[in-house]
Amino acid sequence: MKVRVKSVAKALPKYTRKTTEILPFLELWLQDEEPRFRRKIKKIFENAGVDRRYSIMDAEEVFHKSSFEEKNDIYERESIILAENCLTDALVKASLVPEDLDFLVTVSCTGIMIPSIDAYLINRLEMRQDVVRLPVTEMGCAAGVSGMIYAKNFLQANPGKCAAVVAVESPTATFQLEDFSMVNMVSAAIFGDGAAAVILSSGKDSKGPAILDESMYHFFDAEKMMGFKLRNTGLQMVLDKSVPETIAAHFPRIVHPFLERNNMTISEIDHLVFHPGGKKIVQTVEALFGSSGKNIDDTKEVLRLYGNMSSVTVLFVLERFLEKNIKVGEKGLMLSFGPGFSAQRILLEW
Repeated sequence: MKVRVKSVAKALPKYTRKTTEILPFLELWLQDEEPRFRRKIKKIFENAGVDRRYSIMDAEEVFHKSSFEEKNDIYERESIILAENCLTDALVKASLVPEDLDFLVTVSCTGIMIPSIDAYLINRLEMRQDVVRLPVTEMGCAAGVSGMIYAKNFLQANPGKCAAVVAVESPTATFQLEDFSMVNMVSAAIFGDGAAAVILSSGKDSKGPAILDESMYHFFDAEKMMGFKLRNTGLQMVLDKSVPETIAAHFPRIVHPFLERNNMTISEIDHLVFHPGGKKIVQTVEALFGSSGKNIDDTKEVLRLYGNMSSVTVLFVLERFLEKNIKVGEKGLMLSFGPGFSAQRILLEW
């Protein structure tokens, strides 16, 4: 019995601007800072590899002083809408209805909701009352793949069932207006908002790429490398500048043993479904795989079109691959990194 990915669908907030359209707001925000600092931040935005991003708030609202409560209220309202939209579309793509779902995983780390998004989805879509819920929080960018791993394990233990993973993120809601640190600047330059849903099935007649294997890799003594600090003003980004170098140092141990236990080498991987954490991380991964003749063009394109949407982003990349005419038997490697510090891996076969 194989667990297969039946469909992926995305949803985007109504507000969107090109990076060039955000620069005037940036100039106004930084008007009291030193000219050299302003020029440096402008270059960070211009060279981030992000041409456009989407947001649950328009730029005027993002750069307007508001409380944590006000921002989180917007996050809650808009997250429910985005989650419903992408899950509805993913079900349609999979030729399923909400009552077909047995397991519902919801993923988010950029706001606080109790009850979590899954409770609202069950009511709005009128799912079965015995659907199993699993909200996944506090895993950051890695959580999209983490959710798929949890769904796969549930389905493997329950043949003939269906699961949905719904990831919704709004890094915009975590933007710190009075924080002029480089971490806040880099985060503002690379992040955007979005949502995605994945439908998986362990049914006999399911179609789509099969999950051959999955695994997590945990870095020791790296808890402070990435995450959020809870402040009175909201969730303040933590992002150590050594992340790309740390990933590069661990990369052989992350990739090769995982493939070896499946009797494979990187040369046998046809498609790389990687999370675009940011331009530097993309360049690091690209350099590591370039000598193997592999590319991460879809990863770079998702970053360019939408920015880094935390846990959602790798699912946007996966959707691109599901829309391609990929030959039967070809293999794909999904990979994302997140707080902990950790790497999450999935091996796919079409």
